[in-house]
Amino acid sequence: MNSQAQTEASHAAEATRKRTAARKLIERYYFQLTDGCGNQSCANENCASCQKAPKLEPDEAAARAIQLFKSKAKLCVPPCPPLNNFPRNVPNGANHFELPSTLAQADVRLCRKAKRNGSSKMDTNIEDGDDSALSKSSIDPQTSVSVSHSSQNTPSPVSSCSEGARESSHQSVLSLDESSLLEIIEKCQTDNNFSLLIRTLGHVFSKEESLKLSFKRDLTKENISKEDIRAMEVDEDKDKDSSSEDACMEETDVKPGVVTVDISSVRRAFSALFKIPEYPFQRALINALIILSENLEFDLKYGQKQNIDPSLLNIFVIVMEIPMMQCPEYLEKALPAFCKAASYLPVRSQAVLARTWSTYQPDRLREMLNVLHQFISLKVIQGGFTREYCINDEDTIIAATKLMKIIYYASLLGGEVEDTELTDEDNELVEEDENLRELLGASAGSEPKENSRLKQDPLSVELNIKAIDCRKPLLYFDEFYNEPLSEQLEMDRDFAYYKADGGNTGKFSFMNYSFILTPAVKSMGLYYDNRIRMYSERRMSVLQSIVHGAPPNPYLKLRVRRDHLIDDALVGLEMVAMESPTNFKKQLVVEFDGEQGIDEGGVSKEFFQLVVEEIFNPDFAMFTLNPETQSYWFNPTSFENDAQFTLIGIILGLAIYNNVILDVHFPMVVYRKLMGKKGTFYDLKDWNPSLWKGLNDLLSYTGDDVENVFMQSFRITYTDVFGTVLVHNLKESDELLVNQDNKEEFVRLYSDFLLNKSIAKQFQAFKKGFQMVTEDSPLRILFRPEEIELLVCGNKNFDFNALERATEYDGGYLSDSDVIKWFWELVHDFTLEQKRKLLQFTTGSDRVPVGGLSKLKLVIARNGGDSDRLPTAHTCFNVLLLPEYETKEKLEDRLLKAINYSKGFGML
Repeated sequence: MNSQAQTEASHAAEATRKRTAARKLIERYYFQLTDGCGNQSCANENCASCQKAPKLEPDEAAARAIQLFKSKAKLCVPPCPPLNNFPRNVPNGANHFELPSTLAQADVRLCRKAKRNGSSKMDTNIEDGDDSALSKSSIDPQTSVSVSHSSQNTPSPVSSCSEGARESSHQSVLSLDESSLLEIIEKCQTDNNFSLLIRTLGHVFSKEESLKLSFKRDLTKENISKEDIRAMEVDEDKDKDSSSEDACMEETDVKPGVVTVDISSVRRAFSALFKIPEYPFQRALINALIILSENLEFDLKYGQKQNIDPSLLNIFVIVMEIPMMQCPEYLEKALPAFCKAASYLPVRSQAVLARTWSTYQPDRLREMLNVLHQFISLKVIQGGFTREYCINDEDTIIAATKLMKIIYYASLLGGEVEDTELTDEDNELVEEDENLRELLGASAGSEPKENSRLKQDPLSVELNIKAIDCRKPLLYFDEFYNEPLSEQLEMDRDFAYYKADGGNTGKFSFMNYSFILTPAVKSMGLYYDNRIRMYSERRMSVLQSIVHGAPPNPYLKLRVRRDHLIDDALVGLEMVAMESPTNFKKQLVVEFDGEQGIDEGGVSKEFFQLVVEEIFNPDFAMFTLNPETQSYWFNPTSFENDAQFTLIGIILGLAIYNNVILDVHFPMVVYRKLMGKKGTFYDLKDWNPSLWKGLNDLLSYTGDDVENVFMQSFRITYTDVFGTVLVHNLKESDELLVNQDNKEEFVRLYSDFLLNKSIAKQFQAFKKGFQMVTEDSPLRILFRPEEIELLVCGNKNFDFNALERATEYDGGYLSDSDVIKWFWELVHDFTLEQKRKLLQFTTGSDRVPVGGLSKLKLVIARNGGDSDRLPTAHTCFNVLLLPEYETKEKLEDRLLKAINYSKGFGML
């Protein structure tokens, strides 16, 4: 049995050897078809150097290479570079030039044989392609070849390294550094023959082992000890005995901890490379990148992701430095394959790349981002997507989006990041929760939390950073928006994939990569989520009415009187909160007492607008107005109880939930606090610029006489809404003066008191009401604080040209009708206040939607012939009913009267 087993093993080994040799031979045919032999007078039509040879795509060349192998076609002899002209300055000071794997070794042997024989022909056995030829072309993997540079310029003999040596796996691998590439370029330019450069780039950039060893920096010159390197690279759980330390890197259980590429050297080398006119190497480089990426994709997709080689990440850093990745040839062929490979990187490897790229300058990071934007936009425009095959099915767009996410987190890491422990408000225990339950009933806050848990991005967890933690990223957040993708994305489908949690259905959702989506399309995702919840509540109401016999209550109904608007609204909402906060998930329907009309959205818009005007009325004294910024802040000395602030938070949440834009003026810190962040010194600049400037001057002052110049103690004063001066001690010792040693502590305590502690009860009640409506929605996943403000307050750009382009006409009106022309001429001459009133009259809100006025979909309908009637509007449907007036002057008179006296009149 042992003899038989040995025979079978021998046959298997022989078969493997032949397959390997055949594969190498096919590779040579492939590179001959794509790169050529370098001989400009070559007559072999199966060689790219031949003038008669057709230009083949990579797939065509691969298929043709197999055919040539089967037919034992002729192989050209690659030009044999003089051994004494190989680059001398190679990495690590080694006095040899590393050659490309076993195939290169075969080439060198054949070249040497040809030189000795004075012949330019390959071994005839190789040309015939028989088994003996395959045997001759295959090289023992334990054998390595090095070309030494003695004074006599004679090659050293082939030597075999001892088994187990750390260098044995790399000696036969061709790798590049800056100096060796520059010498190759110089030699090729001198000889006016770039075949050596083409072949070198083709080999290095097509093979993982070659590229990951290229352009490596010398860590020993950076004052990094071997122990530190091991600590960065080796898994903490790995047994660190002496034998494992001497083991080969590929055999250790390592984690990707550090990128060892000399990035500056890479950039200088690429700069010199792409100064070569007409880029004769470009085709070979593209083909090599395709081969490399496809192999990487296969290995990462089906290999053990937890044990990948740390130096593998060097490849991704090097490739992203190629200056011409945005050129059409790279975008169409090389970049898609590379993005696919990168999409299979494990989270820990993505984190390493993010940390590496976070050290880049913003301009360089922006170039990388723009390459991906250009590729995604190109694929979207060329896509021809349908309902059967949508953007979510295009794997190249998905892969590029995943790679963009790494750049996104790199931008966050490299920016101004706050200490999460000092600013995370959600992790603090709030005693007011129990008080609110007593005020609003036991059911307030009893809603199950299982469904409200936020989905956490694994990369965010690995890096321990979120978008809200970064005050100023390397790249502005809106630079990551991709307009073509957002416009073409079918948000209903994407939302369905998001709710199904893509992993179970195999479908990709861009909502999990919300940084790439514009606020307008993200608001559509929120709209779908809200509507689904509303329909669900309706079904539950009908089901309960059937089971319990109670009348169905599918809507959240509020009946209010105009002259008692706030009292009726707050009482009605408080009763809902006490009964069941889940009723806030129902669609809001408002009725004004004594007025006819069905609320299809327009009445609710007017209700919210009137409520906001009353709430911020100084007579209520719940908020204070900063005259410098015209923004409102919570009154720390308000006489209103916490329940009142809770109900105001409910109103703000209901406005978002029911897709209503409000005219509120909160500083940005309010939205940051709603998203779970405490206010800090940086937030004072937006809320109170004068105070921020004074404190910033204190921080910037470098003199030793701080006490005499500023005369500031830890006792501070502030005023309430009635102008009364109040005093507060930031520390027990109120006589302690601010000096150079404690000025940062003073600023921190001062900011914390004004933005957090002084209004803790009011804001926590406000936030509680807001969360009663929004806590189960994807609001915090999709939107940043700046986008929340946009969602609440609308766009500040009153672009009526965009509104004109988006407006539709009905009832006989056309865009070139006289009345329509007069209408837009008048509107464009309106003041901003008149334009706001026109929006209020026609839509029920004077605010611009998130995506701008082009998203408003205004309809102007003919309402009979000339008459003395005023224009009217269906605000629920954004329809303006406009009679066909005879003159422009009459239209102006009637339109201005309608918009100036529109409250409760003419709006249905």
